[in-house]
Amino acid sequence: MSTTPKRRTSDYRIDPFDLHLFAAVMAHGTITAAASAVNLSLAAASARLKHLEDATGSRLLERSKSGAVPTDAGRALMRHANRVLAELESLHVEMASFGHGLRGTVRLLCNTAAMSETLPRTIGQFLVKTPDLDVDVQELPSEAVIDALRRGTADLGIVADYVDTSGLLVQPWVDDRLVALLPARWPLGRRRSMAYGELLEHPFVGLARDSGLSRFLAAQASRSGRVPRHRVRLGGFDAVAELVVAGVGAAVMPESAAVRFGKAGARIVALSDAWSRRKLLVCMTTAGSELPSVCALADALLGARSKVFSQ
Repeated sequence: MSTTPKRRTSDYRIDPFDLHLFAAVMAHGTITAAASAVNLSLAAASARLKHLEDATGSRLLERSKSGAVPTDAGRALMRHANRVLAELESLHVEMASFGHGLRGTVRLLCNTAAMSETLPRTIGQFLVKTPDLDVDVQELPSEAVIDALRRGTADLGIVADYVDTSGLLVQPWVDDRLVALLPARWPLGRRRSMAYGELLEHPFVGLARDSGLSRFLAAQASRSGRVPRHRVRLGGFDAVAELVVAGVGAAVMPESAAVRFGKAGARIVALSDAWSRRKLLVCMTTAGSELPSVCALADALLGARSKVFSQ
């Protein structure tokens, strides 16, 4: 029979700063660099990490001359630490908002198409009507949006319907058809439709490499062992379209963006790939659905559509 005393909940008292320090060790690879990053002496950082190990009852780091790497327990702690630190940051931001007479901030993550095309006008109308709420908007690939929702670091998400949304509350939002925008003088511009693979034979103008749409298109190209050749990458669809009009290369973008330039020296050609016909989804967690501020923004996005989320 084991004589090891059972640990009480009160034994697991962890200082948030120690989690911040531990995250710095993971980011920098050494305790020395982490101590410098959080403005501690090496001795103080080592003592805090020892206290953290005592508080969790586990060895968290394997130390060597080359640095520090997490144990299995350390990796588990890091998963929780990321969520806790994100929640604390959100807490500080929201409490600061109360101090300035505001009443909360909703964290909204969305993909490129939503951020660039449909979302700005809706967000603007929402903010004008609800002066007590702020919206923290960030663009991420759809997969990263879903991951953030499941980790609890986002309140609301807008994603393309090709991702797995199981376990989340989901409502369809708007259609998001991707099309090719081609220079008017290109022979390809006379076609009604084409496969994305055919377009890969030609130079591209695109968004930044780390944008959600760029990552998605790169993934589609990689399925055939190809890499799109971008002559230049720019920050927005309008800038991309201007260079397409100038004849620099082709682009793939939402149809709503392409139509602004379809009669200005560029041609819109439908993509025959099934993935080009997508729907954007509004997603939240069950916990998020219990927050009035999150539901208010979701209702604003959905407009006249059903405001009842279902799993």
